[in-house]
Amino acid sequence: MYSVKELSTLAGVSVRTLHYYDQIDLLSPARIAQNGYRQYDDAGLMRLQQILFYKELDFKLKDIKELLDAPGFEQVSALENHWDALLARLARTERLIKTVEDTILHLKGEKEMSKKKLFAAFSEEEQAEYAKEAEKKYDPATVRASNRKWKNYSAEKKQAIMDEGNQVYEDMIAAMPKGPDSPEAQACVERWREHMNYFWTPNLDQLLGLATMYGQSPDFKKNFDAMHPELAEFMREAVALYVASQSK
Repeated sequence: MYSVKELSTLAGVSVRTLHYYDQIDLLSPARIAQNGYRQYDDAGLMRLQQILFYKELDFKLKDIKELLDAPGFEQVSALENHWDALLARLARTERLIKTVEDTILHLKGEKEMSKKKLFAAFSEEEQAEYAKEAEKKYDPATVRASNRKWKNYSAEKKQAIMDEGNQVYEDMIAAMPKGPDSPEAQACVERWREHMNYFWTPNLDQLLGLATMYGQSPDFKKNFDAMHPELAEFMREAVALYVASQSK
């Protein structure tokens, strides 16, 4: 058995956090000792590991509780899913590092870099990650379906999707001087919306939520800022205008 202090030290989380998890029935102790102290068993230890994995993948606590308490929850399958997600995140980080390195050399005049390669790190796997973030707010099952859909594409199809997505962003940047309400910018939004069908089909509220997230999430905003420092905000404005026009 583990005391709260021992579990806190072992897992690297605060005692206050463990108390809070107990309050919301996310992680309850195996028993309460006569002195009133919480005590956790190995099952609690494994559940805490799952909680921390899901938190690392940015799931909300209430969604984590629903997943862990679901009748069909299977620990090994969950760990395999974590493995896949973390490998994808590692690959994404490696792509971003390579793009940053190449861009630095390009700006120093030491390496020629095509416009297409400037956008190489922002693959449609990246776009799928954005979709996952937005979809977590609505339906985790759709997130899993989106991942399966992407994985079923051939390598050639994935490349074509990536190229198409990069072109949408390039055209959106080109339309920025004309304003978010310009026909050119609104046409880009329409193309972007259609492009999302490769992964999932957001409704208008979800579409605006996704565009808003581009500018609010630090990781995503950093990526968009690398393309153009005003792109994330411009997209949000353009999508907001698009959604308003479609809602009439």
